[in-house]
Amino acid sequence: MKRLAFLCLCMSIPALATAEEPPAEAARQPGELVVGVGPGWRPLKEADFAHVNDEADTWTFADDKAEIRCKGTPVGVIRTKDAVKNFELVVEWRHLRSGGNSGVFVWAPPKALADLKPGHLPPGGIEVQILDHGYAEQYKLSTGKTADWFTTHGDVFPVGSSTMKPFPPLSPDGSRSFPTKHRSWGLNQWNHYYVRGVNGEIRLWVNGEEVSGGAQCQPAEGHLCLEAEGSPLEFRNLRIRELP
Repeated sequence: MKRLAFLCLCMSIPALATAEEPPAEAARQPGELVVGVGPGWRPLKEADFAHVNDEADTWTFADDKAEIRCKGTPVGVIRTKDAVKNFELVVEWRHLRSGGNSGVFVWAPPKALADLKPGHLPPGGIEVQILDHGYAEQYKLSTGKTADWFTTHGDVFPVGSSTMKPFPPLSPDGSRSFPTKHRSWGLNQWNHYYVRGVNGEIRLWVNGEEVSGGAQCQPAEGHLCLEAEGSPLEFRNLRIRELP
């Protein structure tokens, strides 16, 4: 997440009230979910990841439950051991604290991960953002303004040395693909991301509907990373299918 000054400021804001009760299952499934089952699909487990700039207890894998728990600190990432080019990825996630911030980095180049110090995020890759709705609420409390440079429903944007032509609608500065629909559920509720990256084009589906993405990504090959950014969250049912 950019705007580090705001990130530091909002760390001092008390957590907001607990989340609303999850909606009925029927209300949660407006679109057909890609669950990652079939020829070529495989789970991503602890053996598929390499540590980058975390601590021993930052990430906890429960492969028998297909879950990955992240305590959120220090800020940083873990990466897939192997780089990927064309792929489909399924990720389920939920934030455990109001205002939580995380993401999935796509096509992060090896040089952006080399010698990365704790407290830093890779200076390269395409970020598929994972934000709790409380992040926008805390931003408004701290600044008195309604956020217009990010959303909490699945922004996609290039980081550092990477480039991308975002799909509209765009953020005011044109750097981010904003979601066409508000599809993310709130605190403590499981969300479903389906990400497809093919020939430099990245597309994101949130809870069954396509919402954002971009084309002409450079580089269009690299590691997939899970992000810790100061707040606890959980991932589950990570599954990938590599494509020609």
